[in-house]
Amino acid sequence: MQYSEPYNQLSRRERQIMDIVFAQGQATAQQVLSQLPDPPSYSAVRAMLSRLVKKECLSFHQQGPKYIYQAVMNTSDAKQSAMKNLMKTFFNGSPTAAVSALIGMEKDRLSDTELDQIMQQIKAAKKQGL
Repeated sequence: MQYSEPYNQLSRRERQIMDIVFAQGQATAQQVLSQLPDPPSYSAVRAMLSRLVKKECLSFHQQGPKYIYQAVMNTSDAKQSAMKNLMKTFFNGSPTAAVSALIGMEKDRLSDTELDQIMQQIKAAKKQGL
């Protein structure tokens, strides 16, 4: 099964649900409900989970009376989709602005090793662009 719905095409609630499932690896409707901000009713969460299954974002298996949901999209693809949406929404599509904001936010917490890794990734990206 292949993830067919771009992450940024999901509603705010659907993205919140996907975020919860990604963070936990898998989740029941009750677990999703307990972690949603300003949660709707249990039946509304079940309906949204069913909609995400129909959109092929989630799959599920039954464990006793419970349905356990997990993401169809792999974490790497989800990260990439979420970052594209974040850059488009908040940084006018600019990777430079996004990276600058992230480094600015974390500058006091980045270790020398992490900064070196960032520099290596920048150098590798420059080489690929040539």
